[in-house]
Amino acid sequence: MDQSPEFLAQVRLLAEAGRDLSARGWLPARTGHFSARLDDRHIAVTAPNREKSFLDRHDFLVVDLDGHVVAGSEEPAPETFLHIIMYRHDVQLGAVLHTHSVHATVLSRQFPGTLALRDYEVLRELPGVKNPARGLDLPVFANDPDVQQLAARVDAAMTREPNLAGFLIGGHGLYTWGASVELALHRVEAFEFMFQCETLAHQMSR
Repeated sequence: MDQSPEFLAQVRLLAEAGRDLSARGWLPARTGHFSARLDDRHIAVTAPNREKSFLDRHDFLVVDLDGHVVAGSEEPAPETFLHIIMYRHDVQLGAVLHTHSVHATVLSRQFPGTLALRDYEVLRELPGVKNPARGLDLPVFANDPDVQQLAARVDAAMTREPNLAGFLIGGHGLYTWGASVELALHRVEAFEFMFQCETLAHQMSR
């Protein structure tokens, strides 16, 4: 499966995303985690501790939606289960991107529980937001060494809000997703723009 056309196409897109996001400073020190759907039962996901600026097909594992490695010689990172729970939840989901920008990390520590995002035109890039004035309340989950418990909370949030397109983990960064790698990348950009604006606004209000 790790030589299939779908695998090669998806990991090429994820590698390009890694170079782009790293260049923006959103993936320091081998942080972050990417994945893309290959079929109804399998995803390609980054192997642990990879520098995202230099990804190629050898830096990805294929795992099934039970967490078993189908192709690759390493154990997947614990965060892989967070990706899996999202693919299980939404059959239309095609890619998940997890980044560690300064702004996302700072806001995730300052606003435990929820980060309100209002009156940004870029909110229209996210599903279900027709009126930017109403905006969205982005969930902020406390980091938890028990990834399965964290995944259960994420699954519950996705059930409550079918249009949810992202969340923060305290001190840990952003998760966002979409039907394709390209769409997930657009959502990273939208969220990061708002995070930078929020950080600057809080600094100016002091």
